[in-house]
Amino acid sequence: MSCYYVIGVRMNNRVDNALNFQETLTKNGCKIKTRLGLHEVSDHACANDGLIVLQPYGTKEEVEKLVKELNSLEGIKAKLIDLN
Repeated sequence: MSCYYVIGVRMNNRVDNALNFQETLTKNGCKIKTRLGLHEVSDHACANDGLIVLQPYGTKEEVEKLVKELNSLEGIKAKLIDLN
């Protein structure tokens, strides 16, 4: 098991796509150590797209499976960063 994997996620149309994304994260909750969500916010607007950074837990094969599952979701683009 390695802690040197990071998954970068771009979510388009956050309002419509967040529910399926959240359900997928919940289903894989024991495989995710850290989650950080970033999107633009101001007094006048809240962006409808954003970036999510995940620190997964598991073997490379398990992490790759999670990335594939995330990429199957509408409006989601996920990439594995292997820092091993």
